[in-house]
Amino acid sequence: MSEAARDLLIVGLALMTSTIGSIGGLGGAILLVPLLTLGDMTIAEAAPLGLVSVIAGSVAAGRRQTNDGVVNHRFGIVTELGATTGAIVGVLLAGTLSNTTLTIVLAAVAMLAAVGGAWRRGVRWKPDPALGAREVGERAGSLAGAYRLNDDVVPYAPTRMPLGVALMAVSGVVTGLAGVGGGFLKTPLSSEVMRLPAKVAAGTSTFTIGLTATTALLLMAIDGRVDVSDAALVVLGALAGGTIGSGLQRRMSPPVVRRATAALLAVISVVLVLRA
Repeated sequence: MSEAARDLLIVGLALMTSTIGSIGGLGGAILLVPLLTLGDMTIAEAAPLGLVSVIAGSVAAGRRQTNDGVVNHRFGIVTELGATTGAIVGVLLAGTLSNTTLTIVLAAVAMLAAVGGAWRRGVRWKPDPALGAREVGERAGSLAGAYRLNDDVVPYAPTRMPLGVALMAVSGVVTGLAGVGGGFLKTPLSSEVMRLPAKVAAGTSTFTIGLTATTALLLMAIDGRVDVSDAALVVLGALAGGTIGSGLQRRMSPPVVRRATAALLAVISVVLVLRA
């Protein structure tokens, strides 16, 4: 493969995976890293590029999702305390697990998350006719909020926060170990454990995985593991993909977002198993 063809392939893969990742708040890295390793890259070389795609996709999607009221920053920062701590631990532990073991673990977790998301039916949080557009957003002094669903406003309030934050730390460890952003864990944890609406879980996950990935990427950069030329190509594709994916998510209903997320997780699990 020529150098130009290789560069175009990296941009295209980053665009495709970031588009898919932004729809469900999974982050494109969980798909990008395995795809890159199908070529001439090792997981150690692909992991930093996965983190770059997560950060760029998060930045691209953030503005639109914040304007739509589907990003709960307070909830995101609270859960990020656990995730960032886990990411630091994961980077420090990188290399202690073989590629095969890590891949199988990721595949199993992705499939469990897929089953959990697909199992639930209906919509947990219902629109409140008494609420108007002015109530859309976060509630001051709490982790509760409301988001716009078509012409209605839907209130919500997360639950089981201690358990959720502890599990978010686990997702952070995965980020540090494999460079996959942790979104494929954060979104189902937010939705099924802490009971955020599917759209809010996805939007907030897209916001927070950028923060977690930044922490892990800085540590990898200090260790000299980031290829700047390839990273620039990934940024180009991921910025476009994040913009496209957030626009598609905006048009989807919560059950569709949840089912799409579950389907993507199942695909991710199969891709990981095949790579192992």
